[in-house]
Amino acid sequence: MAEFTIVFRLRFAVALSAALCVLVAAGASNASATPARAEYIIQMDQATSAAAGKRLVRALGGRVTSPTLRVINGFGASLNRKAARRLARHRGVKAVSPNRAMAQSASDTSGGYTCPVTDATTTAAKPAPSGGLDYEPSILNAIPRLDQAFVKSIRADRAWYRATGHGVGVAVIDTGIAGDVPDFQTPRGSRVIASAVTNPCARDANDHYGHGTHVAGLIAGNSLLYPTSHWAHGKYMGVAPRANLVSVKVSDDDGNTTVLDVIYGIQFAVDRKSDFGIRVMNLSLSSTVAESYRTDPLDAAVESAWFSGLVVVTAAGNEGPNAGVTFAPGNDPWAITAGAVDDRGTFTRLDDVLAAWSSRGLTQDGVRKPEVLAPGAHLVSTLAPNSDFAHLCPECIVDGRYFRAGGTSMSAAVVSGAAALLLEGHPAWTPAQVKGALVTALDDVPGAGAVIDANAALDGNGAAATVNLVPNDLVDPVSGQIDWARASFRRASFRDASGSPLSAIWSRASFRCDCGFLSSAEVDPTRVSFRRVSFRRTADFDR
Repeated sequence: MAEFTIVFRLRFAVALSAALCVLVAAGASNASATPARAEYIIQMDQATSAAAGKRLVRALGGRVTSPTLRVINGFGASLNRKAARRLARHRGVKAVSPNRAMAQSASDTSGGYTCPVTDATTTAAKPAPSGGLDYEPSILNAIPRLDQAFVKSIRADRAWYRATGHGVGVAVIDTGIAGDVPDFQTPRGSRVIASAVTNPCARDANDHYGHGTHVAGLIAGNSLLYPTSHWAHGKYMGVAPRANLVSVKVSDDDGNTTVLDVIYGIQFAVDRKSDFGIRVMNLSLSSTVAESYRTDPLDAAVESAWFSGLVVVTAAGNEGPNAGVTFAPGNDPWAITAGAVDDRGTFTRLDDVLAAWSSRGLTQDGVRKPEVLAPGAHLVSTLAPNSDFAHLCPECIVDGRYFRAGGTSMSAAVVSGAAALLLEGHPAWTPAQVKGALVTALDDVPGAGAVIDANAALDGNGAAATVNLVPNDLVDPVSGQIDWARASFRRASFRDASGSPLSAIWSRASFRCDCGFLSSAEVDPTRVSFRRVSFRRTADFDR
């Protein structure tokens, strides 16, 4: 059975300009006479302003290359190695870190990376599929037609008698969502009710890579709008098939991302949660710098979202059993971190096993992760038309419209869908209560571990999961918000799509992912670099 296993890696870099991002590097005509420069991320301590640090950079002959990034009280700068070492020794400088995230453009002979100057646009959603239904059939109609073991494995099909995710918004912080595929449509339009892009390098909001659409399908796919005689009718369903989706694309044309771009995406979801009914945020991704949750800016953003009322679900990672869970945001004590089980594609749990590649163990702060397990191997979900997934693994295409993939990214999506079910059933529950219900209703599966049971979790008594640790240093422990005096971050410029009849909310974004696959569903370390994403057309969204 062909399988596509995905590892998401955020490259920690710096957002440079709202319309143009440039990575400054050595390469001028007098390069031989000038020490080689590199990009660095400068962080100042709490008592020293970023402005003071910028003056130090200029005094050392360096060049500031970004606006102030308040979430880390820092900025980007181009320096030679000697100047960087001197800067790191200055009083008030917390850290000087090489920025290895942004790669060179193949067409940029100077060694820099330049984003195209473009405007994101959107168009109206396409109608329901030809011959499709003009009404919404009951989700229960899908149960006898289901061909997905994971839905039955977590007993979501039983939960559908009480909750289907209706009215709950799930923000998918990812590569975008192909909102015009039938699985996200209703007779009234797309359930992808809003879109945002948070980086200057993205040309449009569509998912030309495929990961975001696959994740979204696991959360909220619904194939019941196909005609009842169609082979796909009710066959492939997400966990919460009536939930709404908010696409927050954090990717550029080449598949690059930065931690800052993801933080911008999180900020969008927090700012617009009331507008779009967002209650759940899915983060099927991880950083590449292992750092304590106390100081990691991505963890700070996750905690701020959690304390603002959003259930945050993250992927544990695909590093296997010996590495622990040390990368943000999966290492954050508040977030619900999902590991993966392999249900073997069967409707019984008797043959389930823990996925060999699923990360597990302690974080660097001594927190045991993941808290929950969910199916994550060879899961079939929606395929973004003409996306790179299809080209990377043609044998992974299922029935022409779907795609088989695996990874803890998929497990996180399954858990996000379960959270949406709980919030429909218990709309007043806090994120801690949702987490408490999932954790207390875990099913101990021999040979696998503690797997979520969505139906049993619906019967939760409202007990909240507690974290006996202090929040991230950038988060005010009283208000639960990021302390703006010390750590507020510059916001992206979210704007209406140009010329659109819709009210989709936009900025622009960048993304980076590393992907590898083996027929065994394990990550192939020799094939974990991918940079061929091409954003060619606009995704279609409607309210």
